[in-house]
Amino acid sequence: MRISNPPQAKDLMATARSFGNYDLAAALADLIDNSIKAKASRVDITFEPEDSDVVVRIRDDGTGMDFETLVIAMRPASANPQDARESDDLGRFGWGLKSASLSQARVLTVVTWCGGIINAARWDIDNIDDWSMEVLEGTEAKSLLAKPQASKSGTEVIWTRSDRVLDREVGLSFDDSLTFAIAHASQRLSLVFHRYLAGETDRRLTISVNGRRLRPIDPFMTAHNATQTLDAEVIKTANGSVISIQPYVLPHFSKLTVEEQERLGGPEGMVRNQGFYVYRNKRLIIFGTWFRLVPHGELSQLTRVRVDLPNTVDTEWRITLDKSDAQLPEALKRRLQEVVKRFNRRSFSVHRKKGVSLDLPEVQSVWLRYVKNGQIRYRVNRDHPMVASLLDMDSLFGKADAVLRLLESYFPMDKFLADANEARVNQCPTSTEEFESLVHQCVLNFLQGSDGEFEVDEFLKFLRDVEPFSSQWTYTESYVRKNTAKKWGMKNGL
Repeated sequence: MRISNPPQAKDLMATARSFGNYDLAAALADLIDNSIKAKASRVDITFEPEDSDVVVRIRDDGTGMDFETLVIAMRPASANPQDARESDDLGRFGWGLKSASLSQARVLTVVTWCGGIINAARWDIDNIDDWSMEVLEGTEAKSLLAKPQASKSGTEVIWTRSDRVLDREVGLSFDDSLTFAIAHASQRLSLVFHRYLAGETDRRLTISVNGRRLRPIDPFMTAHNATQTLDAEVIKTANGSVISIQPYVLPHFSKLTVEEQERLGGPEGMVRNQGFYVYRNKRLIIFGTWFRLVPHGELSQLTRVRVDLPNTVDTEWRITLDKSDAQLPEALKRRLQEVVKRFNRRSFSVHRKKGVSLDLPEVQSVWLRYVKNGQIRYRVNRDHPMVASLLDMDSLFGKADAVLRLLESYFPMDKFLADANEARVNQCPTSTEEFESLVHQCVLNFLQGSDGEFEVDEFLKFLRDVEPFSSQWTYTESYVRKNTAKKWGMKNGL
């Protein structure tokens, strides 16, 4: 015997709020996927604060939907994940519109227009009666829009009673929480859809948030002349699908400005963001992972590998409902592990070769090279400003110079040469934090000799002739100018 046992409508829709691992950015990205499928060229996102609530509107200029299509789109689980889809379809489960929206708000309203007809539908999880959905037509539907339609067809998704849009931290005001949420979501969308924003697809996509157009954040910095683009790999799967693997080695931080470095590293830094960047139809799915093939490390932080997947491999890669995670198929693990190790050697090389010059007479190097009777000796440059400052502090006791002579005389040369032959030596800073600490110390030394007040241009002129700052000038100059007033109280000469 078989009986019908459907879920309670209100309970299932409330449960849908927890499908996936949505935050604001992921929820907005899911809706933008629908706009891309609808052939939209523009998506406008607005946040409208109302008392302690915020109304969020996501409008596109896509094909829009007729009434029957709207009803299907609003139906929970409106698609079979096993069905064949068009090559540019970014959906899969038929839950995205509903689960993404309800993860952030208690009321989901969709207004859509095409062929001169406008319709709307609404789910309110606090007012669901046996799967009945509110629908509106004509004037009633049009009244839901804050602004008139600017295109012949399109769709606007409206979130109200948005109880999960803001992550209210203790002591943070509503306005500050909203500003932070918008900034974080904008940054993530600029990354997730960077290839659409840059026009790599059939049509360039424009996304604006509160009227500000998003700029693409290219995680590989392909336009920079110091980025290394390595040979691509193509892998064919058992079902005939083609996976493209394109590795990049990013520029050393010394060739970047502070702003470029921060954009590359994001909130979590360069080490965390190395690894695979997996795209499905040029939409970023997951990034900053090696899938446990190799460990994250300081020397491999410049390696990023773009993986392009078609939507025919969703099952094998186990792409999640919220499109925020994927799993590497077992059949690819061994092959990719060898590929990654080969790519990472280039990243190691960038760090190891990033030395400083010893043979520029106008520059104060850290080390000096002496040749006498055919013998070569290296000594710490006592005239280097940071070293000289240390020796001056120790002038009464002479201990600092004695320590330097001890280090110079008993340097483990044999072990160093053996390690150098195996290409395992890396003495230079691999993180901006290490390098910035040297700049800070140099600031302190300079202030001691300038009565505590000077202009930034004077300080930069001083640094220009001092290693390691001279050899890594792009980052040094941008870092000093950015932090002049904020950290050191200098007068910017610009």
